[in-house]
Formats: sequence, structure tokens, C-alpha cells
Amino acid sequence: MITTHEQYVEFGIGDENYAIKISEIQEIIRNQAMTDIPNSRHYVRGVINLRGRIVPIISLRNLFSLQDDAESKSTRIVVVNHQEESIGIIVDRVNKVTMFTDIQPPPERIGGISGDFFVGIGITATGLVGILKLNEVLLRN
Repeated sequence: MITTHEQYVEFGIGDENYAIKISEIQEIIRNQAMTDIPNSRHYVRGVINLRGRIVPIISLRNLFSLQDDAESKSTRIVVVNHQEESIGIIVDRVNKVTMFTDIQPPPERIGGISGDFFVGIGITATGLVGILKLNEVLLRN
């Protein structure tokens, strides 16, 4: 068991909840039109112009091989800072800022998704939250 006093942003994709350390997040923006990138990986949705910077956008749904769902008013792009670059991650909804008192190591597979994508599993009063390992999510080949 790991205890931490770090804050996380919890968000949802379908029925599942995930989190990223708040220190890794640059901002959260509304979904917007994207420019396609030809011959890109299946989970890369395109790029956006964010105040003069080109930001690639990935879909966790596609990366995790989940069925595409219609985007809604609650769909957001979580822009993270990773290795001096901004990258956007499309999520169905942003739930809240939270802290975990108990973080367990991830199993080998979580609902058909490789445990390599996760730092751990945060335990909350409302259920389990997969804490994403950005290196694995963003540098997937």
C-alpha cells in the first residue's frame, strides 16, 4: 500500500474512472475541432491549435480498444505536459480533484487493458480508480 498527499484529477471513460497527477496537467479544455494527421496511429485523433501551439490529441478510448462513443457536452481534453511537450487526452468527463489514501499496485490486466498503463489503483469511497502512467500512455508504439 502506498499513501500519498498528492492531488489527482479523476476523469471517466465509459463506466470506468481514471486519474492523472494534477502536477502533470497543464489545463482542461472543451472538446474542439481537430485537424487529422494522415498515417498516424489509430488512437491519435489529430491536432489542435492551442493559443499558437500545435497540440496532438489522443483518444484513450481508442488506445484501450474501447468502443467509440458519441462525444457530449461533458467531453473534455486534458492537456498534459510530457517531456517538454503538450499532449491532449480526450476523456468523456472530468469528475473531480481528489487524493487517494490507499494506492495498490496494478494487476497485470485491468478489464482487458494492460496493467502497464497504470502506476496503481486508487481506492476511494465510490470505487476503484486507475492511475495512469503517462510514459506508457503517451509513448505507446
